[in-house]
Amino acid sequence: MSVVTIKQLLEAGVHFGHRTQRWNPKMKPYIFGDRNGIHIIDLRQSLEKANEAAEFVKKEVAAGGTVMFVGTKKQVAGAIAEAAERASMPYVNYRWLGGMLTNFTTIQKRIFYMRELDRMQETGEFSGRPKKERLKLSREYDKLQRNLGGVADLKSIPNCLFIIDINVEATAVKEANRLGIPVIAVVDSNCDPTGVDIVIPGNDDAVRSAQLLAGVIAQAAIDGKQLVGKSDLEQMTEKDASSEPSDDAVVEA
Repeated sequence: MSVVTIKQLLEAGVHFGHRTQRWNPKMKPYIFGDRNGIHIIDLRQSLEKANEAAEFVKKEVAAGGTVMFVGTKKQVAGAIAEAAERASMPYVNYRWLGGMLTNFTTIQKRIFYMRELDRMQETGEFSGRPKKERLKLSREYDKLQRNLGGVADLKSIPNCLFIIDINVEATAVKEANRLGIPVIAVVDSNCDPTGVDIVIPGNDDAVRSAQLLAGVIAQAAIDGKQLVGKSDLEQMTEKDASSEPSDDAVVEA
């Protein structure tokens, strides 16, 4: 059974690309056409790739893996946090710190320090310090929480990344590529899909598009968790039991 429908993709505006003069020619295979100077993304491919991405994430999580949600621009930050938290997965939605993956040991030290500051706040240790020091520590904690709050429970490098807007998150893509971490991304008409393992062609600017597609990945992770520890045969049996035929849909520009 499909994880999303053409109707849902249409209603969320996933098919709206950027103005034709801003396109990246490498996205040509995913473009259905154009209307009023705006590229229209082929939702049949969006549907196919969303299903492929969901299946990949479900298998990774079922094997004990994690998927990191990444999207730091304002339009998608809320959707990223909501979806990741629903699936109990790590996320970055404020700022991607250089070395988040490639220098993970240092990031872990910062996470540990953030936890220590959190403990100090809860136990009241802050109150016994001079006012100037309290302010300094409080500001430091707030900054760490913004940057690393979504990865506070991350114990190791994630098994894959789900990204919205690879232009904005170019550093995340490069770090993942360098370490051989699979990248799933919502890729708009103005992006270069090179470096993305599973391209979900779609609008990376609209809130509803971000909510829908991040939600698909979150649900896949949740489904994967339910399969943790089960044999391949058990997983196949459950998949067969839950599958049902769906009507084919055609996208019109």
